Amino acid sequence: MKVVICGAGQVGFGIAERLAGEQNDVSIIDASPRRIQMVTEQLDVRGVVGQGSHPDVLARAGVEAADMLIAVTLHDEVNMVACQVGHALFNVPTKVARIRAQTYLAPEWRDLFSRDQLPIDVIISPEIEVGEMVLRRLSLPGATDTVSFSDGAVQVVGVLCGEDCPVVDTPLNQLTQLFPDMPATIVAVSRNGKTMVPRSNDQLAIGDNVYFVAQADQVQRALSLFGHDEVPGQRIVIAGGGNIGYYVASELERRNAAARVKLIEFSRERAQTIAEVLSRTVVLNGDTLERAILDEAGVREADTMIALTNDDRINILSCLLAKQIGAKRILALLNEQGYATFARGLGIDAHVNPRQITVSKVLQHVRRGRIRGVHALLDGSGEMIEAEALETSPLVGRPLKDLDLLEGLRIGAIVRNGQVLLPRGDFVVRAHDRVVLFALADRIKRVEQLFRVALEFF
Repeated sequence: MKVVICGAGQVGFGIAERLAGEQNDVSIIDASPRRIQMVTEQLDVRGVVGQGSHPDVLARAGVEAADMLIAVTLHDEVNMVACQVGHALFNVPTKVARIRAQTYLAPEWRDLFSRDQLPIDVIISPEIEVGEMVLRRLSLPGATDTVSFSDGAVQVVGVLCGEDCPVVDTPLNQLTQLFPDMPATIVAVSRNGKTMVPRSNDQLAIGDNVYFVAQADQVQRALSLFGHDEVPGQRIVIAGGGNIGYYVASELERRNAAARVKLIEFSRERAQTIAEVLSRTVVLNGDTLERAILDEAGVREADTMIALTNDDRINILSCLLAKQIGAKRILALLNEQGYATFARGLGIDAHVNPRQITVSKVLQHVRRGRIRGVHALLDGSGEMIEAEALETSPLVGRPLKDLDLLEGLRIGAIVRNGQVLLPRGDFVVRAHDRVVLFALADRIKRVEQLFRVALEFF
């Protein structure tokens, strides 16, 4: 596949890294010569210096032969114009744009992105995606990661195995005997920095980061089997009143009448603006690194402190200060991939990575075959994928235990006619089933082949 990416920031780099690693033909455009040099030195991609919305720059990047144009610069208007130029002058089949300003996405302007206006095929709004991830984390305080599939019917949940975890040191094939009504399928395990697909005779160990798949209304019960019975908190402090912080606060007001939310914003003007819109949230103007403002926000009694500013270091430090003061749980927004392990070692309970969320959203539309959803896990070492099984798929019609196609893959759930089913060895996949599975990074191409239409691909 030939892909042109506009923007070599964290998101653009992450997309280029994944696609180039899968032997796609990738060109990346950025106005900064330094960024282009850095990307081309680290990745097998073609770099072009210039504005991604300029026709001559797109032409130099080879957009006339591109299957996809992905515009993820820091400026919405550049992303939109790049897609318009790619459509009007170069007839690019698929255009993807990151759009952050919510006014463009308001329902009354929904016709703006029609084919006759601004022909953008896929719009990614990272603020909403990240905000929804934060809200899911709040609803499942025992989880380290959460992802939804099948319109919310299926949840993929990451959880740490602590010393009190009841299922450690037990072969997975015995778990169904010990817990015959276990409402989850374990699909991935990260141990000492290595990601693996567990086999039936494998055992979990203390310190493992485990990912399981469950029906949405069974997740809390599944978490309790791993020793996590944490109750969602109602006293919440949010650091940062930007787009994400405002979205989380407004949605908590709308969805949870019992929530008591306080929001700290450094900019006085921004604090006044959101205070006029939010009805039940207490908005404070101040520095989240100052003890006095955290005390005023009631961090000592808070169930959860969420740091959502644009500065990773402020997010980490404010969370640690909040925990020292008495916050029961802390969650930080971390843009830098390398900060995640560092933050966990410092005691931050959970983190959200906007780059990983945005990259996952793009990959959903890059993947070939009947792929319905994608989310990268564990620093990109694997992906959760939802795909539709077709009549031509070798998965269909045979018990899973008889298939030799699943090395490096693990099916977590099947959605059939709206019903969520957890597969066992004798389970038979049918045509048109939606399959939610985990795949190691080097097995992604195999997944695409399993869910393509024609037989000649197998």
